[in-house]
Amino acid sequence: MEVEDCMSSGGEEDYYCSDRDSLDDALENEDSDSQWAPPKGSSSKVITKESLLAAQREDLRRVMELLSLREHHARTLLIHYRWDVEKIFAVLVEKGKDRLFKEAGLPMLHSHDLDPSVSTCTTMCDICMEDLPSSEQTKMDCGHCFCNNCWTEHFIVKINEGQSKRIRCMAHKCYAICDESIIRNLVGKRHPDLVEKFDRFLLESYIEDNKMVKWCPSTPHCGNAIRVEEDEFCEVECSCGNQFCFSCLCEAHSPCSCAMWALWTKKCKDESETVNWITVHTKPCPKCHKPVEKNGGCNLVSCICGQAFCWLCGGATGRDHTWSNITGHSCGRYKEDREKKSERAKRDLYRYMHYHNRYKAHTDSFKQESRLKETIKEKVRILEEKDSRLRDFSWVTNGLYRLFRSRRALSYSYPFAFYMFGEELFKDEMTKEDMEIKQHLFEDQQQQLETNVEKLSKFIEEPFDQYPEDRIMEIRMQVINLSVITDTLCKKMYECIETDLLGSLQFGIHNIAPYYSKGIEKATELSITFHANSCNNDKRQKLHAPITTNGGTSEESDRPSGSGSSEESGFSAQKRARKDGHGRGMFDLNLPADV
Repeated sequence: MEVEDCMSSGGEEDYYCSDRDSLDDALENEDSDSQWAPPKGSSSKVITKESLLAAQREDLRRVMELLSLREHHARTLLIHYRWDVEKIFAVLVEKGKDRLFKEAGLPMLHSHDLDPSVSTCTTMCDICMEDLPSSEQTKMDCGHCFCNNCWTEHFIVKINEGQSKRIRCMAHKCYAICDESIIRNLVGKRHPDLVEKFDRFLLESYIEDNKMVKWCPSTPHCGNAIRVEEDEFCEVECSCGNQFCFSCLCEAHSPCSCAMWALWTKKCKDESETVNWITVHTKPCPKCHKPVEKNGGCNLVSCICGQAFCWLCGGATGRDHTWSNITGHSCGRYKEDREKKSERAKRDLYRYMHYHNRYKAHTDSFKQESRLKETIKEKVRILEEKDSRLRDFSWVTNGLYRLFRSRRALSYSYPFAFYMFGEELFKDEMTKEDMEIKQHLFEDQQQQLETNVEKLSKFIEEPFDQYPEDRIMEIRMQVINLSVITDTLCKKMYECIETDLLGSLQFGIHNIAPYYSKGIEKATELSITFHANSCNNDKRQKLHAPITTNGGTSEESDRPSGSGSSEESGFSAQKRARKDGHGRGMFDLNLPADV
């Protein structure tokens, strides 16, 4: 590929910034330079423990306004549909409100209040079979009424079993979800600590049950979660600096699919290739079956257990032999299956070593080149102190970022090729001829990318701070040109993978994160904002109104689970912990719930 052709596709100003003062910040983060910032708002958000409640309440508000529901009913719907608001809207349009409620275990919200004229009468609880006044019984929205003691025991068992998010009614074949305010009231009188656990499960269900929200897999855990707005097959960077694949929560590995990367990491970690080496270089003892390696020229070998056997066929023999034969033993006949098995193991081992060595080499190069940030920073400082007409060195910063991105894509392209053109995954989806054609096409692009990445690395590592200005200008143009070339080649390689290779497969189970010239997107902090009407309503209500059970009825105020007041419900980003439903303690959202 000619440099002029690549440069014609976009000038330097399309790829590089010229803000010299931002160099320090740019060197700190690959995506922090203004050139690398997305042109519009980030599609991924960081959810901290302060903004978790706000994120949950926003979805709750949308459902509450659409269906005119109380908060706990809206939460029941969202938990059932995995916090997918759009899916709730779709089911509502397609199946109607009654079907929507029924599938989620939500009662039809009819009035089931007991007749006040008989509220002083005693009725029998169908669970414990005791006659109790109605003031000691509670009726759920589904209409089933049991004594408070039985309800409390039921709730305690379910919370301890980790089923806080969807506690069902005790009645036989009733799938209605119990009112969370009643659960808090009854359980809180006996076990206030369980209310904390109950509230935690409800709050964290926004992450645990939401396919578009996942915990950052950093170690140690940073306490953040990431929410993506569009495609779950993407790579993101948390505010803690950890970059990972959102789909499988492993390290960022495109253009390798998640399934391929799982197989590759397992293959690199387990003993599968050691077994291959043993198959190629050793023979099992016919007596103790331990692998024996031959260390001499004679084909009569002896195991440490004392058994002698023939190296050629593996059969047990005596010890009498000459240079030409073993007494009473002949194995000159060709054993096709045995030879094929040995050759197959040897071929598979060499093939794995080919891809693994190149993957490891580029991974090591990436680690070494990551240390260039400080070196480049020092070189730029030296040049800036000189009385030179060169004052803009953003080209070397942007060239370094392009080197990082291209080297990463190149290293992970080898595990992809290992499985794409092997027999483990796609043997039945392509003919041998088609596979060879596609392999040559891919390897040609891979080789072009590899060549230009190495050239870019060479120029980036040049001691240009010691060169005259004319030589620095030459290096500058080479770095700019090669940066554009490698970016173009990366795009073409990804396009080849998505369209010509994976796109032609019958079963589309292998998806890869898209390639972005700007690098892996850095998630932005989720702003803690609420709908104005919702905020005003919340401020007018007490979020922990007392709940009475007289006459089997229950009263609740629509509040977020686990919040004490509208001022404590996550509006302030400075709040570090939250109170439980009764204000009796604090707990940290970074700590996992006790199950």
